[in-house]
Amino acid sequence: MKEFRERDCTECPLSDAIERRDFLRRATIAAATAIGAIALDATRAGAFPVVFASGTGPRTDKAYPVPADDGAVIDKAESVIIARFDNRVYAFSLACPHQNTALRWESRSNQFRCPKHKSRYRADGTFIDGRATRGLDRFAVRREADWLMVNFDLLYREDEHAAEWARAFLSLAQTTP
Repeated sequence: MKEFRERDCTECPLSDAIERRDFLRRATIAAATAIGAIALDATRAGAFPVVFASGTGPRTDKAYPVPADDGAVIDKAESVIIARFDNRVYAFSLACPHQNTALRWESRSNQFRCPKHKSRYRADGTFIDGRATRGLDRFAVRREADWLMVNFDLLYREDEHAAEWARAFLSLAQTTP
């Protein structure tokens, strides 16, 4: 045993190997970089652009610019998606109703998808298929000038507040006199 302790470790084939902590740190950075590159790749969001923003105002009512075009704005700090689609603006919870996983946008199919259990939703938040059992949760919204006001105290679940959920959007349709 004494002879083993005195041996020089430079002969060991693993002496040049990366330390475990260094390896884990490098692997985590590489994974985070890859995920970030995929999430920020503008070409993948082609038909329905996604941008990140922050609302202004108190937590109960935050103001977001009314989107000029179809697309999605994600406020990670408030876990909200502002989506414009078919002349309507919605404010959805960023969390999948099944197990609260952050949703992703699939530009090829114009749908939201939960990466954990593959639930899919239309751009207006209605449930298509997967493990979830209802549409995306919607916040109450109203318009003030060019601002979409999102009331974070009023979150509607499709299965519990069907009428409120169905009305939780801002219509941008032009009215003729």
